Amino acid sequence: MATDVDVMPDGEAIRRLEEQHHHYEEQLQTLMRKPYLSAEEQLEEVRLKKIKLRLKDEIAAMSSSAANLHFA
Repeated sequence: MATDVDVMPDGEAIRRLEEQHHHYEEQLQTLMRKPYLSAEEQLEEVRLKKIKLRLKDEIAAMSSSAANLHFA
């Protein structure tokens, strides 16, 4: 059975990913406050959304993995 100490590195990694996700969310919100986006800004919007999605997927995978270890 995994202890909290065994899971802690994953917890730290998840926390870091969540911080990155929040950072990109803030950047996206700043961009979306503009009434009009240039072509370059539109590309940046897409890039930020893709990064956020990738981070969210990584968080979900790590959370699932950590939960499986905890209950194994």
